[in-house]
Amino acid sequence: MEEDKYAKELEVAVRVVHVACALCGRVQERLLETSNDHVVSKDDDSPVTVAEIFGVQNVSIVAEEDIQTISKDESASLLDSVVNTVNESLAFASKYGLQSPETTLGSTEVLEAISRCNSTGGPSGRYWVLDPVDGTLGFVRGDQYAVALALIEDGKVVLGVLGCPNYPVKTEWLNYHYQHHQTMAQSSQITPDTGGKGCVLYAKSGSGEAWLQSLIDGEKMLEWPNRARLIRVSAIDDPALATLCEPVERANSNHSFTAGLAHSVGLRKQPLRVHSMVKYAAIARGDAEIFMKFAKCGYKEKIWDHAAGVVIVEEAGGVVTDAGGRPLDFSKGMYLEGLDRGIIACSGVTLHEKFIAAVYASWDSSNL
Repeated sequence: MEEDKYAKELEVAVRVVHVACALCGRVQERLLETSNDHVVSKDDDSPVTVAEIFGVQNVSIVAEEDIQTISKDESASLLDSVVNTVNESLAFASKYGLQSPETTLGSTEVLEAISRCNSTGGPSGRYWVLDPVDGTLGFVRGDQYAVALALIEDGKVVLGVLGCPNYPVKTEWLNYHYQHHQTMAQSSQITPDTGGKGCVLYAKSGSGEAWLQSLIDGEKMLEWPNRARLIRVSAIDDPALATLCEPVERANSNHSFTAGLAHSVGLRKQPLRVHSMVKYAAIARGDAEIFMKFAKCGYKEKIWDHAAGVVIVEEAGGVVTDAGGRPLDFSKGMYLEGLDRGIIACSGVTLHEKFIAAVYASWDSSNL
C-alpha cells in the first residue's frame, strides 16, 4: 500500500538518529567538562568532532565527513576516541530497538564504516544523505546542533529525520536553553516530563504529516513511535508578528542582505539566531516563521545541510524554495546546483510570497 511505502526505512532512520543523538550527547558533555583536544578544523574552518561517525553496510550514503583527518598518524588519539565512543554507543543500540554488534569494533572496521559514506548522489537510484553533526560550532560550544538524515530516491527527498539534542520539546523552555547553553551539562538533567532536553522530528514526503518525539532518557526504551505528536507550522502571516531564524555563523551567509529584506517586508520582532538545521525544526514546530540564507559569493550549498529539514517543513505545512520561488533541486549531486540566489523557508504561502517579492525588489541594489 502507498501509505506503507518507506515505512520501514523511516522507522529505522528515526531509531538510528536517536542512537546518533545519544552518541553526540555523550561527546558534547565530555567536551564541556574537559579541554577541546579532540576538536580539529575542516577546510571551511568549522570544527570536526569525534561524534561525526556513521556507516551502514551495503547502503549508499552521501555524507559530509571522510576518513582523511582521523587516518593520519598524528590523529591516533582522535581515532581511539572515535572508536571508543562508537562502541560505547552501539552497546546501547538495543535500547533504541536496533541490534548491537556481537563484538566491539576495531579502528579498521570504524574507518571502513566511515569510508562507505562515499556516494556522490545524483538523479537516479536510492541513497541516504547524512550530516552527523550539523552546526559543529554550536556543538563544541554546548549550544544547538542537529543530526540530519534523509533518504533521496531518483533525485527527490522521500523522507527526513532531524535530531535536535539540545532543542527542548516544550517551546517555553527554548529561551532558557539559549541563555544557559554554557551550562548545558547541568541543564541536561531536564527530563521530557519537565521540558524535554531534546527532540527528533521526522516526515515522509507526500504524507502531509510531520512528527515530533522527545529524546528518551535514563533507562527508558524507545517504543515506536514513542508518543510522537503531530506538529504544524505557525499560522502567523503578518510580518510584524513573525519571527525570523538567522544563522549564527557569518562566514557563509550575508546577514546584512537578510536584515535588509526583513526590514523591507516589515519584520519587527527580534530574530532567533541558532546554529544548524535546528532553524528548520523551529519553523516546522511553529516557533518561528521564516528562515532565509543568502550565501556569499563562491559558497555552494550542500544537500546534507537542507534535505531533511526541507521535507519536514513542507510536510508540516510550510514552503521552502530558492529565492526565485523554485523548489530546491536535490538531483544534481552533492550540491544544490542552479540555486537562484538563496533559500527561503516560510511557515506559509503569504509570508513566502512577500519575501520572494522583496528579493526581486532588493536584489539589484545589494552587494552580493
